Amino acid sequence: MIEHTIKFGTDGWRGIIAEDFTFNNVRICSQGIANHLTRNGLNQKGLIIGYDTRFASEDFAAAAAEVIAGNGIKTHLCLRPAPTPVISYAVTAAKAAGAIIITASHNPGQWNGLKYRSKEGASVSDEVISKIEKEIASAAHSGEIKKIALDKALKRGLIDYLDPRPIYLDNLKQLINVEDLRRQKLNIIVDSMYGAGAGYFETILKGGNVKITEIHAERNPLFPNIQPEPIAKNLTRLSQLIVGQKADIGLATDGDADRIGIIDERGTFLNQHQVFALLCLYLLEVCGERGPMVKTLTSTSMLSRLGQIFGVPVHETPVGFKYVAPLMIQKKAMIGGEESGGYGFRGHIPERDAILAGLYFLDFMVKTGKTPSQLLDYLYSKVGPHYYARTDFHIPKSKRQTIFNRLASLSVNTIADTKVSKIDTTDGFRFLLDDESWLLIRFSGTEPLVRIYAEAGSPEKVTKLLQEGNKLAGL
Repeated sequence: MIEHTIKFGTDGWRGIIAEDFTFNNVRICSQGIANHLTRNGLNQKGLIIGYDTRFASEDFAAAAAEVIAGNGIKTHLCLRPAPTPVISYAVTAAKAAGAIIITASHNPGQWNGLKYRSKEGASVSDEVISKIEKEIASAAHSGEIKKIALDKALKRGLIDYLDPRPIYLDNLKQLINVEDLRRQKLNIIVDSMYGAGAGYFETILKGGNVKITEIHAERNPLFPNIQPEPIAKNLTRLSQLIVGQKADIGLATDGDADRIGIIDERGTFLNQHQVFALLCLYLLEVCGERGPMVKTLTSTSMLSRLGQIFGVPVHETPVGFKYVAPLMIQKKAMIGGEESGGYGFRGHIPERDAILAGLYFLDFMVKTGKTPSQLLDYLYSKVGPHYYARTDFHIPKSKRQTIFNRLASLSVNTIADTKVSKIDTTDGFRFLLDDESWLLIRFSGTEPLVRIYAEAGSPEKVTKLLQEGNKLAGL
């Protein structure tokens, strides 16, 4: 019997370990996925199962593997913790039906979760998620869970072990000139945040002139003193080390290495919007690529300006890579990204990849001879200065509908002394202002939070917009 209703948010199902993220629920969820694969004729292609460095992730992955194999589906179980993009790439390399990944990404240590990836190695659409959730509910109701013990499945060849790392690293060498990067005299500090991305930058760049120092590279499921989300407040030690060691850049990856955070040579955090726009500029100007760019509605308007300058279309989606990935595939987009710091690239997989994003950023520095802060100045010389901030408020579930009703009933003509030109309710309540600044109020898809976002031409205007957002939401 299911202990809690399993619902997939913006990127999978997450829960508190031993409260709702239990072995029983993981097995039920896996049975639902097996039923989905069988019903759609994908059960002959096999499934990859991977996991991160969280508490008991390998045990939850083994439990999932026993169920998938118990349904007669060939199962490739990862040998060790691996980043989500590494597992996702392995799906395409093995021509598998998809992947189950045990991870809670950037959430605190008491959380774990389950992501499902398509045969393209991408986040699946709402339509597919809805079908899987129905299969999970049906499996929970029937109580029928097919499983086979891991040792027996291994002997019968229903499960085998997979190391997705080598083939992923080989692919990176096709996407970027790794040898050229290795020759550079770069001093890089990497913060792996105790996550699955530990060791990847060092492995790729070692053997040349690059100096790499890595912190938080050991496995520690408690994530002591940090939350594994690569944002400014969680990267203070990285910033201090960059200044103290006069490093050229700091790279941080979240718990499953699909999000990146970048600290410049002065110890200043480059926010996710700045990094997104810089990666777009790198592809457009340095690499000479052309093609659509896909962004979520919480992402920077700098992309729209770059689209105008370089004559490429920019497409916008609701929050979540499950919306970005299908559009990337459909439009053959050269890049897709979101405000949380996850970026996917054409020619690779339609999946966020912090490791490739970090390598591209390093290549941007090398090709231009500019430091990260100089690259930001260069970007602003093209698109104008843009500043951004976000505030999060924990709310009880009972208050969510009250806040929604309040926002839905508002009639707003001006915010922060600026006329509102448009109100967009695609995902939350986004107020677009006459001076091209914007304010967004929306509920998180994975946590009990109200998020308030703002972007404007000055830090002062951003602060004012956030204050107005608090008032509008009644917080």
